Amino acid sequence: MQEPLLGAEGPDYDTFPEKPPPSPRETTRLGALQNKRVFLATFAAVLGNFSFGYALVYTSPVIPALEHSLDPNLSLTKTQASWFGSVFTLGAAAGGLSAMVLNDLLGRKLSIMCSAVPSAAGYALMAGAHGLWMLLLGRTLTGFAGGLTAACIPVYVSEIAPAGVRGALGATPQLMAVFGSLSLYALGLLLPWRWLAVAGEGPVLVMILLLGFMPNSPRFLLSRGRDSEALQALAWLRGADADIRWEFEQIQDNVRRQSSHLSWAEARDPHMYRPIVIALLMRFLQQLTGITPTLVYLQSIFDSTAVLLPPEDDAAIVGAVRLLSVLIAALTMDLAGRKALLFVSAASMFAANLTLGLYVHFGPKPLTPNSTMGLESVPLGGTEQPLATPTSYLTLVPLLATMLFIMGYAMGWGPITWLLMSEILPLRARGVASGLCVLVSWLTAFALTKSFLLVVNAFGLQAPFFFFAAVCSVNLAFTGCCVPETKGRSLEQIESFFRSGRRSFRR
Repeated sequence: MQEPLLGAEGPDYDTFPEKPPPSPRETTRLGALQNKRVFLATFAAVLGNFSFGYALVYTSPVIPALEHSLDPNLSLTKTQASWFGSVFTLGAAAGGLSAMVLNDLLGRKLSIMCSAVPSAAGYALMAGAHGLWMLLLGRTLTGFAGGLTAACIPVYVSEIAPAGVRGALGATPQLMAVFGSLSLYALGLLLPWRWLAVAGEGPVLVMILLLGFMPNSPRFLLSRGRDSEALQALAWLRGADADIRWEFEQIQDNVRRQSSHLSWAEARDPHMYRPIVIALLMRFLQQLTGITPTLVYLQSIFDSTAVLLPPEDDAAIVGAVRLLSVLIAALTMDLAGRKALLFVSAASMFAANLTLGLYVHFGPKPLTPNSTMGLESVPLGGTEQPLATPTSYLTLVPLLATMLFIMGYAMGWGPITWLLMSEILPLRARGVASGLCVLVSWLTAFALTKSFLLVVNAFGLQAPFFFFAAVCSVNLAFTGCCVPETKGRSLEQIESFFRSGRRSFRR
């Protein structure tokens, strides 16, 4: 006899309950246990993002130090410095490309663990570097690890998290990347550049130790026919006393419907390509806001503008603001919704980039020549600019505008782009498509980071900021017409939404 209404949503449809419903206090206790285990697994995974954020901005304090190095084998020219700053993104693109295979071949967890090998090797090369080739190779390897984790970790987190906390947990990859960057800025005030590379090894080792005890994604295990392991993994994540029957059957049904390999004919189906195109465009537009060149050359940008505080202090302050902003986004994402934060984020970045461009063009220039990279070889904005005085409050504008830009990015287009990528991609294409998104993202980042110095020297520092402001206005329109609101929806509900061809969950 078939059990009545098996798998229907909610406890109200349990026709023959085996035990009375739990009290509110018991429900709270079970939910806390469930979330604790998910939080632990998420923390173990996102340590990879910490290392990624740390490695991304490694050049910010290191390039100025190497430009003044007394060792001729390590002293950097402008061209060498631009390669040292941008080659990370080429490695990240290669990491995203490898994730297209590894994500579905080894699984999300093992792919994350594999990233520890190039990461540790890269830091070791930079710590012991005695020539430019070791610096570039080390930077490329840490970039490769970053690209691999950027594709795998958001998918792993979204697949193990309950719908009620997936928004908050989906922000943790960006949160930990920001925390890694802030740690680098802070340590850069205390440690020489070689010891900064040594310090980067710590989070990699801790990630390997913790992640080895965590379960794999139940959805991945089911897709490989390992049903018993998937059930055990879900039971561990949700707690021994949690009723996981309905959730397991829902995931199992969705996986079975998509058990075959994706064909090119199916890839042309709107329900399949539409979420992939949205995710790809979001990663493309995310990079075009200028976040990567801004972070990579942050201290050097402050060196090239009239600032009230020392550039290295400004960089640390911006890192702290970025961390606070991601924390706010994580706490409000499941309350305010994804689209509202994306609108606020794009508007803030537009205002900040426009302000920076106008300040560089019309504002004061530094009293002394650029102390590090020399982003520009001509005076900023022409010869009519007034000289800045060390105590002029007008020189706070670059810091405040950069803080607004970083705050806007970190509250929306930073974490939500990662989250939506893992939420909206169809299960059958999730591994490959997430790798493709990272590949597109970091190829775009490489093009921007490598061309940033060329554009600055040719047209002035204001030119890239005006371009970034124009892109942010495009992001506003894209959010309004193309991005769905996924707040409070399960991954299966989101996939059904795209399959139905609707443009809103409300219809």
